[in-house]
Amino acid sequence: MPISSKIVRQMEESSWIRRMFEEGLKLKKQFGADKVYDFTLGNPDLEPPETFQRRLRHLVEHPIPKMHQYMPNAGFPEVREAVARWISEESKVEVPADHVILCVGAGGGLNVVLKTLLDVGDEVVVFSPYFVEYLFYIDNHGGVPVVVETGEKFEFDLGRLAERITARTKVVIVNSPNNPTGVVYEEAALRGLADVLREKSARFSRPIYLISDDPYKKILFDGAVYTHVFPLYEHSIVVYSHSKDLGLAGERIGHIAVHPGAESAAKLVAGMTFAIRVLGFVNAPALMQLAVKDSLRDSIDPRVYERRRDAMYGALTGMGFDIVKPRGAFYMFPKSPIPDDREFAGKCVERNLLVVPGIGFGRAGYFRISLTVPDRTIENSLAAWRDVASACALA
Repeated sequence: MPISSKIVRQMEESSWIRRMFEEGLKLKKQFGADKVYDFTLGNPDLEPPETFQRRLRHLVEHPIPKMHQYMPNAGFPEVREAVARWISEESKVEVPADHVILCVGAGGGLNVVLKTLLDVGDEVVVFSPYFVEYLFYIDNHGGVPVVVETGEKFEFDLGRLAERITARTKVVIVNSPNNPTGVVYEEAALRGLADVLREKSARFSRPIYLISDDPYKKILFDGAVYTHVFPLYEHSIVVYSHSKDLGLAGERIGHIAVHPGAESAAKLVAGMTFAIRVLGFVNAPALMQLAVKDSLRDSIDPRVYERRRDAMYGALTGMGFDIVKPRGAFYMFPKSPIPDDREFAGKCVERNLLVVPGIGFGRAGYFRISLTVPDRTIENSLAAWRDVASACALA
């Protein structure tokens, strides 16, 4: 076999989104793009804000000398300082610039952090449902994923978490607002999580690090508030991407920030600065570092996604679908009206509807809808949704 058996297995395990996307391509060729309703890919469809566009144009037309050359692996010092000021302002924890590393999007950042932290066999807790690539990132660096299922409304089950933490637990990953559910974890929930980790860290005489994967934190609805983990837990690391807030998914730009009170914080930063190089990223893209520097507090308009959330949630719940109402991000994670979510996804395909089965996110019996589609796609899809609801005895 020309490729490793592990990659073959992982490709199969991770293929649900890609499989449904490819099914959509075939349907669009057969029926026409306007007759196929593809809710599979979470590809941000809003253009970057004008403040970012102006800064980018200025850099291209008036380049800074040597801006395309090698830089410190952790990023341009002036950009790290700007990010540190923003995080300090938001978290009310004073974060020095040398605790910030510019990274190649959140995916790159998570790999940098995990490579730095993990020894072979160390355990990493993820909450189900989860972003599927967490499992592969953990495996990349010799870790062992430990999946802790959340409750009916996708809330933390702290008792279940406490039972699954062992002397091998090194990291817990939390994602809020969450992909795929859209749940936003409030301060009380995160404080409870921090209490469990603090108690277990003391018990096992080693810090359990909390990684907060936060790329959706500016996409909030209904007055929801993003809670920063830094004031709640000292052994915490934040990973961020501008893929969603600035609509820059293809530019791969984000940052890592280490809490100044974390155990061995300086060694962590040094390790990550080394890891970003040996993983082959070398540094975050130079032009994008400079372009986002003055747009850190800017964002696309989250009300667009909120409007789509309202339209989709109202329509589907009116048809009988059971949905925990998302309060952020741009996904919905309804319960499948039949036990087998893969069978349900197949019924949707028969009606030119494309969704991703929940099994692809570690939670069978659900399915994910992405709201990164034009409003007209939602409107035009409703007849097909009514048809599938009727076929499943919902309406």
